[in-house]
Amino acid sequence: MRLRFAGPIWYWRGPAPYHFVTVPAREASLIAEVSPVVTYGWGMIPASVTVGATTVTTSLWPKDGGYVVPVKKALQDAEDLGVGDEIEVVLDIDA
Repeated sequence: MRLRFAGPIWYWRGPAPYHFVTVPAREASLIAEVSPVVTYGWGMIPASVTVGATTVTTSLWPKDGGYVVPVKKALQDAEDLGVGDEIEVVLDIDA
C-alpha cells in the first residue's frame, strides 16, 4: 500500500523527544483496514517513509484513533527539516 499526504512536523516532548507528522483521517482509515495483518503489536505498523529524496524505515504509532509518522533524525538532517515545516510524505506499507 502506498499513500501520499502532507502535514506539518510537530514535536512531542515525552520521556524521549520525537518529531511526528499526523496521518490524515482518510489515509488513517485505509491503514486501519490493513492493520490486523501488518501490525507487530501495540498497533505499531512497520513502514517506509520517503520525504524528498530520502527514504527511511520506521513504524507508525497509533494515536487518538489514527496514526502518526515518526520523523527520524536521519530524515530531518538529510532533508533539512524542523518543527512546523510542512512536508509531503510517501508512506509504503507492505500489506
